[in-house]
Amino acid sequence: MKTAATTPSPLTCCIDHLVVLAASLDEGVQWCESMLGITPGPGGEHALMGTHNRLFTVASPAFPAAYFEIIAIHSGAPCDRPAGAKRWFDMDDRELQRHLSKTGPQLAHFVASTTRAEGGVCALARLGLDRGELLHASRMTAQGLLSWRITVREDGQRLFYGTLPTLIQWGEMHPTQAMTPSGVTLQSLHASHPRPGRAACRLRSHWPRGCWSGPGPAQSHCYAANAAWFAHARIPRNLRRSHA
Repeated sequence: MKTAATTPSPLTCCIDHLVVLAASLDEGVQWCESMLGITPGPGGEHALMGTHNRLFTVASPAFPAAYFEIIAIHSGAPCDRPAGAKRWFDMDDRELQRHLSKTGPQLAHFVASTTRAEGGVCALARLGLDRGELLHASRMTAQGLLSWRITVREDGQRLFYGTLPTLIQWGEMHPTQAMTPSGVTLQSLHASHPRPGRAACRLRSHWPRGCWSGPGPAQSHCYAANAAWFAHARIPRNLRRSHA
């Protein structure tokens, strides 16, 4: 007796955090103060990648655990990945680094949280996409050990102009548990692939909840954007005045 083939269910994930790349962490902090009117909270160092970051929450009813990560290569810190392997988020791309040095920090990527990271990697592989190896990473915080598994390709590429999210699966603790409200809240995220095709259309079922994909126009009120996708954040007036 033949049984009907089962169709794998779409990956269930949600927007975890937005990634702002900077030529240096100091420049990233200045960008945040100028653009959003706040000073980002503390972050940490990633020994495996030779990077460091600053963080702040942008949680809202639509995105209850979302936060911003401002990240840069830690000057003088090596990347401890195997020989030939690159840092995450295309951070070893020389053209990207030249662009950051010339134009300043930019919103360049986003990360989606899931409880089925391995299943997500397999689902994307069925579409012919190598999302990368699931790496184990961790860093110590004042609240204890923060640990996670994250997809990173050997070449470090983000894919689809940054609109295909990196997948992350957290351990027992999530970084927003230690963050105080920033006053900035994420309202929407719009992914707009510049050359949408069949593959991009098939990927829509794997985009996180609350993220729109397609070639359509960007939202009219964007506080951070690049050519591929746009984030709309709400900023209280008193925060804007404090840095006017």
